[in-house]
Amino acid sequence: MLPLAVTAYTATSACGRGLHALRSALRGGHSGLRLNDFSTAPLSTWIGRVDGLEESPLPNSLAEWECRNNRLAWLALQQDEWLAKLEALQSRYSAHRIAIVMGTSTSAIGETEGAYARLDAAGAFPADQYRSVVHTPHSLGGFVQAATGLRGPCVTVATACSSSAKVFAQAARLINAGIVDAALIGGVDTLCGSVLFGFNALGLVAPNRCQPFDVARCGLSLGEAGGYAIIERDGDGPRLLGYGESSDAHHMSSPHPEGLGARLSMQAALTRAGCDASEVDYINLHGTATPKNDEIEAAAVAALFPESTRASSTKGWTGHTLGAAGIVESVIALDALVTGLMPGTLGCEQPDPACGPQLLRETMQTTARISMNNSFGFGGNNCSLLFAGEGYRQ
Repeated sequence: MLPLAVTAYTATSACGRGLHALRSALRGGHSGLRLNDFSTAPLSTWIGRVDGLEESPLPNSLAEWECRNNRLAWLALQQDEWLAKLEALQSRYSAHRIAIVMGTSTSAIGETEGAYARLDAAGAFPADQYRSVVHTPHSLGGFVQAATGLRGPCVTVATACSSSAKVFAQAARLINAGIVDAALIGGVDTLCGSVLFGFNALGLVAPNRCQPFDVARCGLSLGEAGGYAIIERDGDGPRLLGYGESSDAHHMSSPHPEGLGARLSMQAALTRAGCDASEVDYINLHGTATPKNDEIEAAAVAALFPESTRASSTKGWTGHTLGAAGIVESVIALDALVTGLMPGTLGCEQPDPACGPQLLRETMQTTARISMNNSFGFGGNNCSLLFAGEGYRQ
């Protein structure tokens, strides 16, 4: 594929609001995880919670979209002069030539939980919850469209934890097909009871801070986050070189035992970009800290990439942000090309024997020309993205 320009990006997570906060946390090794204080009967675990959402209602003009997920989407839009960047984008193209592609896993389900908790005697929602724009998986995409005024195709991708990685692929297809000239892409997911107690019921939630790729890892730390990127045919910034998608459909919640889907998505990204594995300097791994996920991903990376490639999981900083993991971790992979900051694997003290020499435990400052991000979802729904620095030429 022809490389596309990623002309701007931002992320808000438990590490803080915007790029400066994220860079500071990664550079200083400061985790955003804390003891779970979400809900009236919190699980005994650690979470990556974004501060201030409870005190940040949507503007009156957007009140019909009110829910935690859209609050975080709005908060993320306020960072890094993002709204001004969108105005500049619209000055280059018309609003109808800019797509919106958002990824989410749970969307506004937290608001729906609250509505069901308040059912009246007849089993109906309370009057203030009759808001069809909220109680739907497409709430995020619809909200971003209402908040930004963009009028191109508006798509919400919901493929579990690969959701906001797949937005890059969807946007690339829309641009390459000539349907639009640019795309606002991103993802948002927020904490809610369904997420916390659902993952706990699967036996995947750790009682301690997550320890990606550590031999003693016992599960994930859940988090919430929101992030965006702008993709154009050309412009200043890193490039999207290629993407790879796979769906091995091995199991509803467990990865293929031989890492088939992971290997297929990584190889497809390299093939689409016309790039060799030896050229990849850094990989942001999916690395959830669940026993099987990390073992299988580590083995797949060790088999495909040389010792010179550095790879790490950054979920020790943000927690696993589910449908927002793809955009947040792509921002980290993109930023490595701009700043040279390769994060280590926070929480990994003794690497699993399955890990190859690629695993980076300590954060390093270096130069990276090509980076990759892996996002793997339930049902074997996988996506790998390949990025290059602005000056890269094949």
